[in-house]
Amino acid sequence: MNMTARLVHPGAWWLWAIGLAVAASRTTNPLLLGLIIAVAGYVVAARRPQAPWSRSFAVFLRIGLIVIAIRMVFQAIVSAPIGTTVLVTLPSLTLPDLFAGVRLGGAITAESMLAAFYEGLRLATILACIGAANSLASPARLLKAAPAALYEFGVSLVVAITFAPQLVADLDRIRSARRLRGRANAGIRGAAGAAVPVLEGALERSVNLAAAMDSRGYGRQAERSPQLRRMTTGALIIGLIAVIIGVYALLDASAPTYLGLPLLIVGVVIGLVGFTLAGRRTTRSRYRPDPWSGAEWLLTGCAVVTGASLLILGILGTPGLTPSVDPPVWPALPPLAVLAILVSALPAFLTPAPPRPRVPLSREAVAA
Repeated sequence: MNMTARLVHPGAWWLWAIGLAVAASRTTNPLLLGLIIAVAGYVVAARRPQAPWSRSFAVFLRIGLIVIAIRMVFQAIVSAPIGTTVLVTLPSLTLPDLFAGVRLGGAITAESMLAAFYEGLRLATILACIGAANSLASPARLLKAAPAALYEFGVSLVVAITFAPQLVADLDRIRSARRLRGRANAGIRGAAGAAVPVLEGALERSVNLAAAMDSRGYGRQAERSPQLRRMTTGALIIGLIAVIIGVYALLDASAPTYLGLPLLIVGVVIGLVGFTLAGRRTTRSRYRPDPWSGAEWLLTGCAVVTGASLLILGILGTPGLTPSVDPPVWPALPPLAVLAILVSALPAFLTPAPPRPRVPLSREAVAA
């Protein structure tokens, strides 16, 4: 494997992150979820490049904490209680029979809050995996690597996933400027002062992106027959529906097994046929395409091992993946699940380090 400093293919980093996210979706064990976050954070710390969008992981961790808090608040106020260990009793409001199963106030039990914490932590872990992919994969290089058939969709997707990294970069820049000017950069006053410059920067980037796309002839297409166009559209729609159902079945533990991996494979095959046909209508060239070599295959293998292992362990009903909350028990650590998650830490050692940015020489060095 070539360990020369280079940027790894962005699609490989997203596959690695998706494998961790799939693993997180199959368990509510806080120890395993914490291990997934630790593995993602370790790889990000070891392999993220020095770029504004590489600081997204910390932002997604903060968003995850907010998600956990919101989930526990909703459990305490709205959802039906679980268990009998009452922590506190809130004033309640009787609702009509139309809202059966929904409550406002009432008893808050330790079991229900523990279940809400587990579910919120699972969603926060999935968000952390997405933040890791945003910190490791360049959005611009991800767009360049998109297939020709997905070029229009890829532009929209890359613009969407670039929002969080660019927002982080703008906030850091504006806070530094306000700090140098002696103005408040925290609290309500700091947020109000930074809101307008952030929105102005977002609008300016949108205008620049539109001008760049227009100058490069974005949207030009080759001629195709009506039969080929209908065949391409049908294959893409059928493949996309099958992939969506298959992914949902993989992420939902209560879905039938035959709707998961088999339907996902069928959807991918049909989609690849549609992509091949649709790629003939888009004429564009790539300058210095990103290579897909040993490091990328390693990331893909880690994603498959981690995600598939947790899927299989969940289907087999391995103890410890879903700890009991009624009655509460201390979560156990399934050894196979731990090993499968630790496999995704290998990219921190076995992938090329990102190249360091060139530092301009000082005047003394130039004079010497």
